Amino acid sequence: MADFLLELLSEEIPARMQAKARNDLARLFAEGVSAAGLGTGAIATYSTPRRLVLIARDVADATEASREEIKGPRISAPPQALEGFLRKTGLTRDQLEERGDTLFAVIERPGRTAAEVISETVQRIVADFPWPKSMRWGSGSLRWVRPLQGIVAILGEEIVPVEIDGIPSGAATVGHRFHHPGPITIGGAEDYVEKLRACHVIVDHEERERLIRLNAQAVAADAGLNLLDDEGLIVENAGLTEWPEPLLGRFDPDFLDVPREVIVLTMRTNQKYFACLDADANLAPAFVCVANISASDGGAAIVEGNRRVLAARLSDARFFWEQDLKVPLEEQATKLDGIVFHEKLGTVADKVERVAKLARWLVESGVIEADADQVERAACFAKADLVSGMVGEFPELQGVIGGYLADAQGQPKAVANAIRDHYSAPSEPVSVAVALADRLDTICAFFAIDQKPTGSKDPFALRRAAIGSLEIIVRNGLRLGLIEAVRGGLANVAGQLKDSEAAHRLDRTAPEILDFFADRLKVQQRDAGVRHDLIDAVFSLGSEDDVVRLLARVAALQAYTETEEGADLLTAYKRAANILKKERWEATGNVGGSDLAPEEAKLI
Repeated sequence: MADFLLELLSEEIPARMQAKARNDLARLFAEGVSAAGLGTGAIATYSTPRRLVLIARDVADATEASREEIKGPRISAPPQALEGFLRKTGLTRDQLEERGDTLFAVIERPGRTAAEVISETVQRIVADFPWPKSMRWGSGSLRWVRPLQGIVAILGEEIVPVEIDGIPSGAATVGHRFHHPGPITIGGAEDYVEKLRACHVIVDHEERERLIRLNAQAVAADAGLNLLDDEGLIVENAGLTEWPEPLLGRFDPDFLDVPREVIVLTMRTNQKYFACLDADANLAPAFVCVANISASDGGAAIVEGNRRVLAARLSDARFFWEQDLKVPLEEQATKLDGIVFHEKLGTVADKVERVAKLARWLVESGVIEADADQVERAACFAKADLVSGMVGEFPELQGVIGGYLADAQGQPKAVANAIRDHYSAPSEPVSVAVALADRLDTICAFFAIDQKPTGSKDPFALRRAAIGSLEIIVRNGLRLGLIEAVRGGLANVAGQLKDSEAAHRLDRTAPEILDFFADRLKVQQRDAGVRHDLIDAVFSLGSEDDVVRLLARVAALQAYTETEEGADLLTAYKRAANILKKERWEATGNVGGSDLAPEEAKLI
C-alpha cells in the first residue's frame, strides 16, 4: 500500500467555490477508484487560492482479478437474440460456452495497477469537474475554473503518468507567489504539506482559518479593541490567502457619523476587512485586513494602502448619507409611485397604502396593543428608503437605513424601530403590526391575482412570507383570526384593482390562503420536532384559524400522549381500529340506538 498525492495548480480559484470543490474532488475520486475496485484508506482534500489538493492514504497496489459469468440465450434462440447478447458482452460466438442447451459468457478481467486506475480517474475528474462557472483558454478544449498550470500526481514515490490538455503530471510545483515563486520538487504525500509550509504556503484551509481567527483577534486586542465576530469572513479570507498575516489599520473617526451597518458592510463586502469594537461594544475607527505576505516593513505600506481605499469607500457612503438626510421621509415616500411593485398590483405606493390599512386594522381590532396613528405612520414610511441613495448603494440595508433616517429626522422611536425591523420578526408592538401587515398583504395580493407557489417554484417568496407571519404570531402570542385578516387583505387588493370580479373571488381565494398557511404551519412544526400525526389530528378538526390556540392544542395532545393514560388510550384505539379493519366494518350512519346494548348506550 502507498499514499497518493494529487495537486491541481491553477490561477486564483474564487474563495466562494473552494469548499464545494474540495467536497467534489473527494467524492469523484472515491467514486472513481471504488468503481474500478481499487481500495483506499482515508481521503483528505485541501485548497488554497492557487491549488486544489487530494491525499489518499493506504491505496491498494492493484485491483483484484475478477471472473464474471453471464447467462445468455438458449442455443436454439433466434439469431437476433444471440446478436444482442454478443453486443452486450463484447464477445464473439466462439468465445461463448455451451452448458446443456444454454449459452454462457465467461468474462475474466485481470487485475490493474493502482497507477493505471488513478491515471484514468484523475483524467475523468478534471474533464468532468462540476465547477459552478468554468472557462477555456488558449487553443485547448479543457474547461477549468481558471487556467490550469500544473499537475502533481505521486503514488508512494512514483509519478502517476497523467496528461491533460498538454499538461503532463510530475513532481514539481511552486511555492508562494512572492516569497518562493520558484519550483519545488515534491517527494510524495508524506512531505508535501511541510515542504510547501517551508515555502510560505499553508495548504490546510482549516489551519489558515485558525491562524486568521487567532491573529486577527490578537492584533485587535493589542490595540485595546475587540474583533467583530464574522466566521464567514474568516473562511473567505482563508480562501484568498496562502500565508495569511492579519494587520490592524485605522480610519478617520469622522466617518463614524455614517450608520454603523454601512461601515461594517463596506469593510466586509468591498474590502474583506474585519470591523473592530471598543470596550463599550461601539464601532471603533479601526479595521483588520489580512495580507497574503510577510512584509519587510511589518505591513505598514499594506495598511496605508488599505486605509486609503477604505477612506474612498467611506467618503462615498458619507456623501449618500448626507444627501439622504436632506430629504424628509414624507418626500421620499411620494417617489414610491414611480416604482412598480407588480404589473397587476400597481406601484410600491399602492402596496404601502394597503399595508397601512391592514396594520391599523390589526390595532383597532384588538389583535395588537399599540398606538394606531404610530402604526399607520410607520407603515407609510416603511418603504420610503427604497428611493434613497444609501439603499441604492447598499440594497441589503433597506429598512435599516429607513430606521436611521426616521430617527435622525425626529420621528418617534417606535416608528423608527418599526421601519428598521419590519423585514425581521420583531417584538415591539408597532413593529409587529407593520411587519405582520406587510407579509399578510404580500400573500393576499399575489393569491388575488392567482400567482400562487407551485411545486418548487415560489418566485415571490410567499412561503417565506407565510413562515415569517406565523413566526411573528407565535412569538408574540397574537390572538389573530386568520380568516378575518385574510379577507381584509383581499378586500384591500380588490378595492385598489377596481376589479368587479375580485370581490366575488374572495370566497374562493380566502380558503386557499388558509390552506396555504396550514401547510406552512405543518412544515414548521415538523421541523420543530412535533409528531406529524398529532399535527394532522388537530388540523382534522377544521374551522380553526387561531394559530396560538391551535398550537396549544397540539402541545396539549402531545403532552397527553406521552403520559401512561394517553399511551393506554392510543393502544386501545389502535386495537379497536384493527378489529374493525379485519372485520371490514364501516359505519353507514350515526352509531347508536338499536346498534347498542343498554350498557353500551349508557357509556356512549
